[in-house]
Amino acid sequence: METSHINVFHMVLGSGPVVTGVLLSLVLISMACWTVIFAKILHFRRAKSADEFFARIFWDSPSFAAIRRSAEDMANSPMAGVFLAAHEEYLKIQKALGKDRAAKNVSMCMEVVARGIESGIQEETGELARALPFLATTGNAAPFIGLFGTVWGIMNSFHQIGLAGTASLATVAPGISEALVATAAGLAAAIPAVIAFNTFTSVLESKEQDLRNFANDVMNTMQIQLMKGLEE
Repeated sequence: METSHINVFHMVLGSGPVVTGVLLSLVLISMACWTVIFAKILHFRRAKSADEFFARIFWDSPSFAAIRRSAEDMANSPMAGVFLAAHEEYLKIQKALGKDRAAKNVSMCMEVVARGIESGIQEETGELARALPFLATTGNAAPFIGLFGTVWGIMNSFHQIGLAGTASLATVAPGISEALVATAAGLAAAIPAVIAFNTFTSVLESKEQDLRNFANDVMNTMQIQLMKGLEE
């Protein structure tokens, strides 16, 4: 097992400059990919924990003003961001129309709040989705980068065959083996990126649905407050 590792190491060191450049590029891409993966895992975990905490605050707080004070201190909570976007529009409506006129035009007011909520959802999901395109790009491009290194290495192998004037296995095998390492490196970078991208995309879709469900609760509560003519 140990000998196999040493052989691969020697094959990498013995590769030509182009193949070596391809391998180094894939190593850097893979390192960046894993950095993004671990960062997004922490990001989603923090968001989930913060949302669970903020949901309790939303239902237990006596007023929107109290909820807003808590939300302003919870930058890690997407739900808090959605609430702040909704509450900002809610306050603007009451300031522009007054609580009495707002109470008589609830439907129009809620349309404005809904647009604010949609903007908040887009902003929060956009933040959660940050860096995911890099994973998708890595998953799509890394195999082709590795394949380029392989093709280049095989071309050099055939060139060496032409110079040596012989096509024995001993002449061909080392060069082709070195070239195929590039394909393996490309797949090693691409496979985790694809798995992570699909997993994070699924989690993001679930989180967006949670935000929309929460947004409905916010709108229902604000509509009741407007109908009562309450200003908070």
